[in-house]
Amino acid sequence: MCPALQGPAAYRLRNEFDLPAGRAGLALTSRMAGRGYFAGGSRAEPDPSALRGAYRTTDPEVCQAGQVLSVDEEWELRRAAGAWLALRTNDGTDAISREILTEFTFHGERLPLVDRGRGIRKPAICQAALSLMTVHTPDGHSRPYEDVQGRDGLPRYKLRADAPGTAENLAVARAQELKLPVIWLIGVAPGWFQAIFPVYVIGSEPTLDQFVLAYDRAQAMPLPQSAAPSPLEETLRRYAVRETRQRFHQPVFRSMVMRAYETTCAVCSLRHTQLLDAAHIVDDAEEAGVASVRNGLALCKIHHAPYDVGILGISADYRVGIRDDILREVDGPLFEHGIKGLHVTRLMKLPARRSDRPDPDLLAWRFDRFESA
Repeated sequence: MCPALQGPAAYRLRNEFDLPAGRAGLALTSRMAGRGYFAGGSRAEPDPSALRGAYRTTDPEVCQAGQVLSVDEEWELRRAAGAWLALRTNDGTDAISREILTEFTFHGERLPLVDRGRGIRKPAICQAALSLMTVHTPDGHSRPYEDVQGRDGLPRYKLRADAPGTAENLAVARAQELKLPVIWLIGVAPGWFQAIFPVYVIGSEPTLDQFVLAYDRAQAMPLPQSAAPSPLEETLRRYAVRETRQRFHQPVFRSMVMRAYETTCAVCSLRHTQLLDAAHIVDDAEEAGVASVRNGLALCKIHHAPYDVGILGISADYRVGIRDDILREVDGPLFEHGIKGLHVTRLMKLPARRSDRPDPDLLAWRFDRFESA
């Protein structure tokens, strides 16, 4: 048994580096000691640089001790977690609760995909971070760590700024080193997350206390930060921006809106998630078109398209309007009852929380454009 496991040294080792406790931890650390991961004599403190090596080990014998996964096993775990998430989120479309995220199992053992009180999840058996979390914050509040988008169009994930060298940050750096995918959990409501997967850590910006993320490994090619980008660089940047919008902004916005409207169309109260969209009141290409619940409406596909093309409008007092020339048309029963019959009716579904309801100013701006058309 490794003497370095006695007393406060063992406590620090387990807590800082998230190694297994109990007899399993003793066996693993004893094996590590035999490989030279610990310094000094019988009552020595663990050597910090050696501990970092233990935490980041790829030593096959340490992995074979059954407590730290090999890189191949890490890939197996992450593929299994991705498939498990896809089944429970409608292939990444719907939000998932914290409670469900704790129910994942790997090889018959429970392995939660989210930590309480930590934004970075590195299970004891893993060499690298398994998931990252961005907490939910209501409109008007700021996150403790504000994740941003860089000039290259790729998202950034903030380090633990209070202690840049903590095990959590090292775990993210290790995911980059091993080129392992991670799961990004974006808070969309209290206790609910949009799971973005797979995501790759492709770089770090230490002076800004942040990691660079990408949605596929092909995006790992760095973009020169030149004042006058070449056509190729600009094409790559546009691709990154489009991927960020499709893989991050749009799913997160949809989940926030669906949670607020309880997965129900505001116009007709249809409740079928695969037939529902999150519609922007003010398009995200406009300056006021922020990805906020108050700039969103849950609309079924039958009513989203008419809203986008100006056939259907919604006023600031939550009434539906249908364009005059459409009201004079004669067509089938769906058109008569599902479109024309909605004229001057009130919305059938609004968020229960007033703070989540559509912004009247944004509705008025959009309705003015509808009427002028």
